[in-house]
Amino acid sequence: MRAPLCLLLLVAHAVDMLALNRRKKQVGTGPGGNCTGCVICSEENGCSACQQRLFLFIRRDGIRQYGKCVHDCPPGYFGVRGQEVNRCKKCGTTCESCFSQDFCIRCKRRFYLHKGKCLPTCPRGTMPHQNTRECQEECEPGPWGSWSPCRHNGKTCSSPWGLETRVRVLEARRAGQEEIAACQVLAESRKCPIQRHCPGDWLPSLGIFDDRACNTPGC
Repeated sequence: MRAPLCLLLLVAHAVDMLALNRRKKQVGTGPGGNCTGCVICSEENGCSACQQRLFLFIRRDGIRQYGKCVHDCPPGYFGVRGQEVNRCKKCGTTCESCFSQDFCIRCKRRFYLHKGKCLPTCPRGTMPHQNTRECQEECEPGPWGSWSPCRHNGKTCSSPWGLETRVRVLEARRAGQEEIAACQVLAESRKCPIQRHCPGDWLPSLGIFDDRACNTPGC
């Protein structure tokens, strides 16, 4: 009587162990890394589906590939959200890190970053910065100057409104004459109030001439 009972217990134990091994293959840790955040995971290939908001990162090792669910894609990859799965996609061949397939954030060695692109040489009007590996403008904006007197048609009076202007010089980062000559002068203007009457004008409301002295050139 004991022998059949022991045999039944052994069979039941074997069935339990088989079921446990099957569950481990579905939710356990495989050679591709842990299955944290996975919805579907196998011992052979790691994650193949992730929880919402996580990205599926596929790591390739020869002909094999392993999936892992991550909050942020690793350097050299960028995240793309989809209706069914969010994936980590590889940056361009010249990018070390990127925001999207067409916009690099940092470039690999021997390349320089310019407006989201990694270029072998910096375009004209820019110069390479060796530490950041970015293309910088050769001309650096200097400080703004003071506002000019408010004028209308060259005069500082005879109109309720006029324009005042100020300028700033783009200074060359390098001291060569060619770089200095290539830099431009920027200017901006804004509307400003000026006095309606010029000195010496007849003031009909008062019945007198405006005898205020003019101390500003052009009035």
